[in-house]
Amino acid sequence: MEVDAVQAPRTSAAAPRPAWTDRVLAYRLLWFLGVLVFTLDQLTKTWVVMHLTFPTYWPEEGAIVVLKGFFHIVHVGNTGAAWSLFSGQSSLLALLALATLVGIYFWRRHLGLQHVRAQAAFGLLCGGIVGNFFDRILHGHVIDFLDFHFGDYIYPTFNLADAGICVGVLLYLWHSFHEPQHPPAA
Repeated sequence: MEVDAVQAPRTSAAAPRPAWTDRVLAYRLLWFLGVLVFTLDQLTKTWVVMHLTFPTYWPEEGAIVVLKGFFHIVHVGNTGAAWSLFSGQSSLLALLALATLVGIYFWRRHLGLQHVRAQAAFGLLCGGIVGNFFDRILHGHVIDFLDFHFGDYIYPTFNLADAGICVGVLLYLWHSFHEPQHPPAA
């Protein structure tokens, strides 16, 4: 009498998931630049708060003239976004910043964060977002202090977080246009 052999169910041998530390270290440039921008931003803002009264717009009020007629260090607050857009909406902008960070986390693969340039861009961007988010939570506004004058035109005052955000966005746009396009798989 012949007995049919019972076959064990087939299981696919899935690759083990990398350790949590390996997954975090895969984004080490993003983390490094993010922490660097955040730290420098908060250190410079702390210095401004300790040395200049609020608000300080002009040299006669105590602003520091670095290059006469061109670059001053001031102490102002911005409850809006870039160029004071959405002024007075600091809480809404803090929520938007938080939502942006969550979105970057969930869409990190689609954003191409495995590439060094994309990590650099989002490191600058995230460090800036977190820096301004902390200001909104701690002060109710963003501390701005870099004040540039071009003749009669005064460029909107900004901070290092704003610079990180702008440079990060520009770097990501450059990366997006220069990343080779892969043809779809057949």
